[in-house]
Amino acid sequence: MAYKISKWSLAPLYSGYDSPELQNGFDMIEEQVSSFEGIRGKLTPDISTEQFMQAMHASEDTVRIANKLYSFAGLSFTADTQDQAAHSLQSRAQQFLAEIENRTLFFNLWWKELDEVNAKRLMDASGDYRYYLEALRLFKPHTLSEAEEKVVNLKNVTGVNSLTTLYDSITSLYVFKLKVKGKTQELTRGQLMRFVQGNDPKLRAAAYQEQYRVYGEAGPILGQMYQTITRDWHNENISLRKFSDPLSVRNLANDIPNEAVNALLETARKNAKVFQRYFKLKAKTLGVKKLRRYDIYAPVAGSDKKYDYGKAAEMVLDSFSAFDTKVGDLARRVFDESRVDSEVRKGKRDGAFCWSILPEMTPYVLLNYQGNARDVATMAHELGHAIHSMLASHHSTFTFQSSLPLAETASTFGEIMFTDKLLAEEKDDAVRRDILFKQVDDAYATIMRQSYFALFEKQAHEMVQKNASVDELCAAYMENLKEQFGDSVELSDEFKWEWVSIPHIYHTPFYVYAYAFGQLLVFSLYQQYKIEGESFKPRYLKILSAGGSEAPAKVLADAGINIRDPKFWQGGFDVLEKLVSELEKMPVEGKGKVKGKKAAPKKTVQAKSAKRKAGKKK
Repeated sequence: MAYKISKWSLAPLYSGYDSPELQNGFDMIEEQVSSFEGIRGKLTPDISTEQFMQAMHASEDTVRIANKLYSFAGLSFTADTQDQAAHSLQSRAQQFLAEIENRTLFFNLWWKELDEVNAKRLMDASGDYRYYLEALRLFKPHTLSEAEEKVVNLKNVTGVNSLTTLYDSITSLYVFKLKVKGKTQELTRGQLMRFVQGNDPKLRAAAYQEQYRVYGEAGPILGQMYQTITRDWHNENISLRKFSDPLSVRNLANDIPNEAVNALLETARKNAKVFQRYFKLKAKTLGVKKLRRYDIYAPVAGSDKKYDYGKAAEMVLDSFSAFDTKVGDLARRVFDESRVDSEVRKGKRDGAFCWSILPEMTPYVLLNYQGNARDVATMAHELGHAIHSMLASHHSTFTFQSSLPLAETASTFGEIMFTDKLLAEEKDDAVRRDILFKQVDDAYATIMRQSYFALFEKQAHEMVQKNASVDELCAAYMENLKEQFGDSVELSDEFKWEWVSIPHIYHTPFYVYAYAFGQLLVFSLYQQYKIEGESFKPRYLKILSAGGSEAPAKVLADAGINIRDPKFWQGGFDVLEKLVSELEKMPVEGKGKVKGKKAAPKKTVQAKSAKRKAGKKK
């Protein structure tokens, strides 16, 4: 069938805001929790495995309904951030579920305090719940009293959670004005971003200038919101929970060793010159002395090829099926069950994501499709996320979703498969060459850009604790950009506001390093695939099928990867360095032209859309 740009259907969750099933969901949770509270007096060290497993199953039953409720509210709000009914439902769900969490908190607190011998006894009998239970106990040193935990949960509903919702509501209302062919257009952020990747250098500059004019006007307020979020992060996690530093909070949530993340970020910092060389090469290819920051994602050829949505979907599905028919069938299910919202419209959240709800339920995918090659790569990326969840559907609600760093594995791998197919089938030399350059553009956006976002976050959290002003944070961000680019790129002052336009640092502090983690990991995996062929596939699918049922370090160790070793991360940069060296050897004649008509080499590296997530806006 031919797929068309459309909205998703939330009917598999609930028929509408006033549906009896929706209200019944709230009532069922209330009833189940009232029953669950009765187990409190039975929680002794010698509790039987039968009673313990009954409690675990009861807990999962409640979480399943809660996931449906919250997902319906969240997806509705995402589809239209100005929908008052969606906003009210989301607020109601957050408040209700925070109260429910407080009433069931006693179980997790008891579990964390249980002695090692009895904890092992119960985990040995817990089946698929085992890793979930292991991971909970990792937080024992940072867990507060029951009364304190309850206060934190309630505080978050009207505190930091409301602040991030407000950030979304405010920024989703922004309208950007750009004069194109003599006519001023009013654009969403996603529509504006189309011009920063276009052929016209004046429009590229104008688009960026307009973006940061709008964000800059609100910058002092958005910056104050960020300061409040970072102070909240410090107050809860450093002052109360006694984490050693702000980044370690995210690392423990991801169950990634601190030394592994530090090795990743330091290796990225040491390899900044690889991309600086690339940007100098790109300037030469474009026929300019030095790239402006406006030109980072400029095409190197005159091609502006558009891809029909239906044809793009089939191309992506074909690339998945060529790897494995089951993988292709899972991806097709997302379209066939109307789980994709691909329209561009005002009020809708920008960017792209995949939202998984329950193990057996097909995930939802948000796109803002405009037809360029990056949009197709974004489609492949988000479908990769969906496939990851569906391959892990045999796990429990607690264990089917992987941690953030591993969550980027299937999505990133999906993009590289699609890009290989695109290069293999594209006959236009200019388009092929542009794709090859865009791969390095996207590798920058995914690895170096995201790593430096994380480095900025580390610095910003420290600065806010020393009462740094918004202007001082802007100055620190500009220094961050100067270190990234060295003498390879000319920076303009308006980019000092870029950081307030990155939703991830508001919503999920230190999320961003997961992108670099995923990209460099997939470099390694994809190289293995190209060498091993069919024998690689079972091992790769095993990684995806594990979901969140094992620690990430263990899942990857089984695949022969040591994430603590800086040499592993350097291996990914070595792949990039080789590609840049190859591009440097390509003869250039004139502005953006290569001598002769020989097609660009087919060797590819991981393509990862710089637009695919809200936190990856240019």
